[in-house]
This record gives sequence, structure tokens and C-alpha cells, in this order.
Amino acid sequence: MLRITGGKVYDPANNINGVVKDICIADGKIVADVEGGRTIDATGMIVFPGGVDIHTHVAGAALNFARAMTPENQRQARKFVHSANHRMGIGGPTPTTFATGYLYAGMGYTTVVEAAVPVLSAKHTHEELRDTPIVDKACCLLMANNEIVLDLLEAGDIERAKQVVAWLIWAAKVYGVKAVNPGGVTAWKWGKDAKTLHDPVYGYNKVTPAKIISSLARIIDELGMPHPLHLHCNNLGTPGNAATTLETMKVLEGSRAHMAHLQFHAYGGDDWHSMRSEAAAIAESFNARPNLTADAGAVLFGNAVTITADGPWQHLLYQLTGRKWGNLDVENETGCGIVPYTYKGSNLVNAVQWAVGLELLLLINDPWRIFLTTDHPNGACFWRYPEIIHLLMNADVRKERLKKLPAKALSRIKLADLDREYSIYEIAIITSAGPAKALGLTQKGHLGVGADADVAIYNQNPDGELMFRYPRYVIKGGEVVVEEGDIRNPHDGREFLVKPPFDPAIEDFLRPLFQQYYTMSFDNYPVELERIEHAELRTIP
Repeated sequence: MLRITGGKVYDPANNINGVVKDICIADGKIVADVEGGRTIDATGMIVFPGGVDIHTHVAGAALNFARAMTPENQRQARKFVHSANHRMGIGGPTPTTFATGYLYAGMGYTTVVEAAVPVLSAKHTHEELRDTPIVDKACCLLMANNEIVLDLLEAGDIERAKQVVAWLIWAAKVYGVKAVNPGGVTAWKWGKDAKTLHDPVYGYNKVTPAKIISSLARIIDELGMPHPLHLHCNNLGTPGNAATTLETMKVLEGSRAHMAHLQFHAYGGDDWHSMRSEAAAIAESFNARPNLTADAGAVLFGNAVTITADGPWQHLLYQLTGRKWGNLDVENETGCGIVPYTYKGSNLVNAVQWAVGLELLLLINDPWRIFLTTDHPNGACFWRYPEIIHLLMNADVRKERLKKLPAKALSRIKLADLDREYSIYEIAIITSAGPAKALGLTQKGHLGVGADADVAIYNQNPDGELMFRYPRYVIKGGEVVVEEGDIRNPHDGREFLVKPPFDPAIEDFLRPLFQQYYTMSFDNYPVELERIEHAELRTIP
């Protein structure tokens, strides 16, 4: 049992804005009152629900590939938390699994979503998530380039496609569905891409990226999935891609969708020399569409590692930078590309990217629909979130940073004109309450009775970066896991799964296709439920 007393509580899901009140915990849940147990005096501190990261890359074969490619990053690991009783690990942009858990918890985050998992490597991904301590986890299944699904869309057999999608979700033991460059990764296997939404994907006559997007979004809604289609739009990272993003929003009319790392899809211009921000146009269209949520995918200057299933983009980035790169083809399902990258404030393109992420967070008017991410490790490492929080909370700091950008960049962005400053209440929304709501995790992101007892307590400080960099206490499932920067109790977190409804007879359709096209046998393909330790399963009727 635990009582937190004297702190200013920020609990947006329950409309509590800086009210001094007690938070009581028993048996891993928030309760109305407790008798006895420990009391934490939080006077002079602020009390938040534990952070929820809706889009990150922390586990799986792609991360291991990246770790092997960038040993120099691992040697430069920064130590954020310490303890006499936790495992030693390596960090950098792609930290080891247990270091990931420590670093998230050491920043006040208690739930993370691995955003890209192919079924073929899902078993390994779950093993790594199991080895990521403290935080609760979920993951999204890569789907928009699965050739079985695309073949069914080509044949117009939407009902069977829905059955296959539902079966694949359960086979992979995941929480949601991710669409990456719909049709583009399939085309990349032929050296092509899918840059327009309404032209057929290479190798198909009727399947277009627009058809993939609209069909998957509708299927996810019809299945009753708690989280909508998690969408990585076409034309990632390229000048002029805002037009594709705006058209994608129109394609999604009538369906829910979450638009991932929106910063990387909000550029104007005809080429790299004319690249500019189109955050204002993207935000205006987004604000008018309540069916959509998004995460920022913000960029910060410094070292990163770009990891994405969007193989065509990674090959282009390799050509642009000359950096080492890698590419993997996951048979009949997806792909993966990896390129180490350094964002430089002196670089015109990087300066625009840095501004665009902030502009979107400031121009999208509803903090319940835009969430703080860096698409870790693509835009920056997740433990740099406090730097972004400080920029959002202080317009003067933003203006000082703008003075360091190239003069050419200032005419391509709108950030200097934006005076909005986030309140502490709004920070609680974009880091916890909002993403939990978008994920459909009703027990997360709030401090109401019955919620999971995930709590972060920070020293109040006018410097937002210092305030959110080092929490005084982090409580996960009712246990104090971080105290004064020290890992106290690195216990295992849970993993959230969804089982949507499907007709078991769909296996009779799939089995011969595996024999014909896959190198893995059908019986070895699904992830066994017993492999998922501490699973929390939601079965949809």
C-alpha cells in the first residue's frame, strides 16, 4: 500500500489540473483510500500518470541488425540511471533491451509500443520485449505489404482479407496493425516504389496504395480493434510529400487512423534545395478531421539511426548520404532498411525537419490527438523527450534556438511566428493521457480509481527539460521502481495482446499458400501464447 500526498496532480483524463490531492495505491491499482503502508511526501512536486510512448522501435530483428551495424554508438552510451542491483548494458541510439526498460522508467515512462513487427520475426520480438524490464509493452503488426492480403484485395475478396488480417494479428500475438508505405515495399522487391496513391502497385492491376489504406482502416474498424490503423504514409521524408499526406487524409474519411511520425510527411518543395515546411497545411487539414490521431516524430540535432520497413526510402537515404546501410526483405510480408544518420543544425534540410516537428505540435490545436515521439531512434533517442518538452513550454527558448539555424531555413519555416506555449497539463496529455486513449488502454494514462498504479513524480521546475529529465519517483504497478535516479525494483512488465474474431476455417485457405510460397512451415509460423510471459489478453467478441 502507498499514499502520495502533497503533490500537484495533473490527471487530464479526469479533468484534474494541478490540484493538490492524495493518490492512494493498493494491489497495483489506484484506489480511493488506503490505511497504513508507505507515504511519499510530494510537496513541491508534480504528479503525473506514467508516460505512454505510442510509437517507438525498441525490439526485434531490425534493432539487432542496427546494433551490429553501429558498434561505435554503443560505446558512446550515456548513463541516466544507476543501481547496485540492475544489469549493466549498452546504450546509444539502439540500447540493449534491459537498458531500454531502465531508460524509459528513469524518465517516467511506464508503457511503450513497438511499432513494427513482421509475423516471421514476431517470436524473436516477443523474446526481446520479455527482456525489457519494468515497462508494459505492446506491438503493431506490419501488414500493408503482405502479399496474401494484397492478392485478396486484387481479387475483391474483402471479407476473406478481413479473416486473414484477424488471423495474422492473433498469429503474431500483437495489439494493433501497422501499415508502412502501403504497396511501396511490395514494389521495392522489384526495384520500384509506390509514390502515388491512385496508381496500381507494381505487379497488380487493381490494388493501389489508396485501396490498401482504405481497406485496412475499414477492416481494423470492423474487427473492433482498440487501436486504429497505425499508418506510415507513402513518400516518407521527401520534398513535396505533404501533398501525399493531405490526399491520404481524404482517403481515410469515414475510418479511424493514427498517422505515425507526421513530421516526416509534412514537407513542401520540388527538391532538396527548395524543401520547406508544410506543417501549417497539414495541421489545418488534420484539425478538421477528428477521426485522426498522430504522433510527432520530432527531430533533434545529433546522432540517430534510421530504422524502417520503408526500404525504398532507406536506399534513397543511403544514396544521399553515402553512409553505410543495410536492407532486409521479409518474404511475402515486408522489408527493413537501416542507415545511421546525423542531424546537423547547419544543414538546411535538417533545420527544416527540426522546425516541422515543433510546428505540428504547436499548430495542431487538440493535444488529445497529437503525441510526443521522435520515432525513436529515427528522429532522436527517446530519452531526449524532455528537450522537446522544454521547447514546447517556452517560446523564448525556441526563438533563441532559431537564431542558430541557417538564414535560408528561416524563410522556409513558420516556427518564429508561433507563440503558443504548452502548459504542464497539456504535457500530461501528449505524453500519457492522449496516447493511452488513442491506444484504447483504458487502464493507462490516468490516476482515477481502478487505473493501473503507474505514476511519475517530478520536482517542479521552470526549466521543462530539467523537470522531466529526472523524476524523483516512478511507480509501476504500485511498486516504487525508480527513486532519486536509482533503479529500485526492475521487475517484469506485462504485454498487451488482442484476439480479434475470425473463422478458424481460414487456416484451410492459408495452409497451402504457405507450402507454396513460404520457407517456414505453416505450423511453425504462429507465436504460441505460452511464449508471452505476463500477457494481458483482450478478446474481441
